[in-house]
Amino acid sequence: MPGRVIDLRSDTVTRPTPEMRRAMAEAEVGDDVYGEDPTVNLLEAEAAALLGKPAGLFVPSGTMGNQIAVLCHTERGDEMLAHEESHVYYYEAGAPALLGGVSVRLLRGDRGRFGPEEVASALRGGNVHFPRARLLAVENTHNRGGGSVWEPERMRAVAAFARGAGLAVHLDGARLWNAAVALDRPPADLAAPADTVMCCLSKGLCAPVGSVLCGPGDLIGRARRYRKALGGGMRQAGVLAAAGLVALRTMRARLAEDHANARFVAEALADVPGLEVDPGEVETNMVRVGTGGWPAARFSQALREIGVLANASAERTIRVVTHHDAPRADCERAVAAFRAVAAQPAR
Repeated sequence: MPGRVIDLRSDTVTRPTPEMRRAMAEAEVGDDVYGEDPTVNLLEAEAAALLGKPAGLFVPSGTMGNQIAVLCHTERGDEMLAHEESHVYYYEAGAPALLGGVSVRLLRGDRGRFGPEEVASALRGGNVHFPRARLLAVENTHNRGGGSVWEPERMRAVAAFARGAGLAVHLDGARLWNAAVALDRPPADLAAPADTVMCCLSKGLCAPVGSVLCGPGDLIGRARRYRKALGGGMRQAGVLAAAGLVALRTMRARLAEDHANARFVAEALADVPGLEVDPGEVETNMVRVGTGGWPAARFSQALREIGVLANASAERTIRVVTHHDAPRADCERAVAAFRAVAAQPAR
């Protein structure tokens, strides 16, 4: 594999910045299970304030944050509603059923987005034959939708309808920071319609580990108990939280660079024979590249052989994710690699 590898598989491959490493080395710590880690406490308070919620909980991963929210909002035998390609359903190992005894009723919609009418059509009433619908999950930005952003008006309408139908609303905001930058809106505005919101620190913000779950104080109190039960009770976790604080304070605005690089990649590949790219779909830091006659897994392997990593996300689609550790020069190299592979006979 020639030269330095360009890794565009995900924004989870980012590495902590020098400032984060210094903060981690110097972090003031305590036992977080006792609530005595001052750096964790500060991270939770700052994240909750940014998201407009009363309280926050630091968790090891976004998946754990989502699943704790499911446990807090439901009981065994209940049903939650989510988009058919939502992360909470598609990529979390069946955890609603495994951990909470909760079934998932799937909604369709435009690149992960739907309206009140889709929610209404999924509700089945109080018939004893049916599970009780108790929770609606919304994902913003939507991973499998190619980083699509929920319009604030649609989010408000969907949440208001769901709440009127007796459902709680959880926002999987793993990349809500990207949505806030794309819309030029405060994160709290985008989180306001939801009862709970989970946001990641370890994707485009470059922290090495962690997410925050935010919501009402009493619910976060229950969430802390579930975190312990799931094995997420961390001790001197301030070493990790310190990097999360740097992420929140210094890394959110620069996501605009990732969005610009994604648009560059999309526009550069849009006219390449054999590839199918719609630059109009690029709203944040993801580009979906149709591979035409190539199976995407083989196209991905051919890219790997010349130093570019990008995952197949469907049978004929590759996903490119731009991030802090792949500056414009790397994106230019990646475009050249896509062109080179597309020029070869499909195999």
